[in-house]
Amino acid sequence: MAVRRGKVLLICALLGAFTLLFKLLPPGMLTLENLQAQHQALQQYCQQAPLQSAALFFILYVLVTTLSLPGAAVLTLLGGALFGLWPGIVLVSFASTLGATLAMLSSRYLLRDWVQRRFAGPMRTVNDGVSRDGAFYLFALRLMPLFPFFMVNLLAGIAPIGLWRYWWVSQLGMLPGAIVYLNAGHQLGQIAALRDILSPGVVIAFTLLGLLPLTTRWLFARFSRTSS
Repeated sequence: MAVRRGKVLLICALLGAFTLLFKLLPPGMLTLENLQAQHQALQQYCQQAPLQSAALFFILYVLVTTLSLPGAAVLTLLGGALFGLWPGIVLVSFASTLGATLAMLSSRYLLRDWVQRRFAGPMRTVNDGVSRDGAFYLFALRLMPLFPFFMVNLLAGIAPIGLWRYWWVSQLGMLPGAIVYLNAGHQLGQIAALRDILSPGVVIAFTLLGLLPLTTRWLFARFSRTSS
């Protein structure tokens, strides 16, 4: 009975999130071109009402991430442009992690059957990886462009990983990418396309960083077997 009540509450929360997002953000607003055109007006509003602006930005980011909608990268750029690097890190880091966690819970308790049908192949890969390497594997997924972030959120809902571990590993793993986009937000008007931000060198660096804990774990396990 309690589980069913929780599912009903989660469904109501998602419907409320859709309604709120539609009011805050009409369709077509979350594009790089539109934000560049509205940058000065948004910056002026932030100067007039900094706390309200930060709260609205946080809520909007959580909604976009929870509902697995495109636009998180553009919002991260905007966060850097409006709030600066360090305040932007705090806002984006916690908003993205909260949204990712809510998306994971939605997958686990509401969308499990659909996720299992829609992403059967990737689901087996992620389940095997999490079962084998635990938090190390999720950390690597957050850094390496193997699956889109929204798919990682959904697949993690099926994987054998606890809520708290999912939270802190996701927050840590998403932080480097957030910093890159927030820093790029200072030159929002000069960015022609989102692909210009993540150069091949940056992607390779993130991939190596994601592989580091997996490699360390593998070497430690092999050394332990050799010693025994």
